[in-house]
Amino acid sequence: FAPYLGSHCVEFGAGIGTLAGHILPRVDKLDLVEYVSVFADKLQTRFDKEDRVRIHTRGVETCQDDFQKGSIDSAIMVNVLEHIEDDTTTLIDIAEILKPGGHILLFVPAMQFLFSELDRREGHFRRYHLDALCQKVSASGYDIVDARYSDILGVLPWWFLNTLCGLTDINPTLARIYDQVGVPVTRGLENFVRPPFGKSLFLIAAKSG
Repeated sequence: FAPYLGSHCVEFGAGIGTLAGHILPRVDKLDLVEYVSVFADKLQTRFDKEDRVRIHTRGVETCQDDFQKGSIDSAIMVNVLEHIEDDTTTLIDIAEILKPGGHILLFVPAMQFLFSELDRREGHFRRYHLDALCQKVSASGYDIVDARYSDILGVLPWWFLNTLCGLTDINPTLARIYDQVGVPVTRGLENFVRPPFGKSLFLIAAKSG
């Protein structure tokens, strides 16, 4: 996402600021939107002395009230869009606050057949398929720059443990092993070959016009 951030970025669903810590050195202004109060409090503490950071304690659905039309270079949502029931309206609203040519940067869970009780408990309305998400984003006022599946190796363990066996918690030991072994392998493979499917997908699109 780094080449598409521009100078003024908004992160919707900023959580406790993990991603924001990576974004901030690359932008001039960063707005963090987080409606969960306990997370928003952590953001306030973490970025209290950062003049370039503003924190908003409302949801993405209020973005047109919080930001002027055509004022933002990029909007980033990592594991957020799937939590929004009317995702199309949200995509359209975000397009309104982006500058012409500004970018929306999305990372979402993929493959609806992987939908599990864990997804449901996390408040997910859906998982996404690449073509369908591209069509939805294009119809909402964007031109697709790049879109691809990621984490092909994560599909099988997620399907077996969560979808088939119905686990509703992430096992920290298994997650740590996968982070140390699976992630480097799948990242290396996907640097050379676009996977035909994956546990997640990311999309970069520019506001049309």
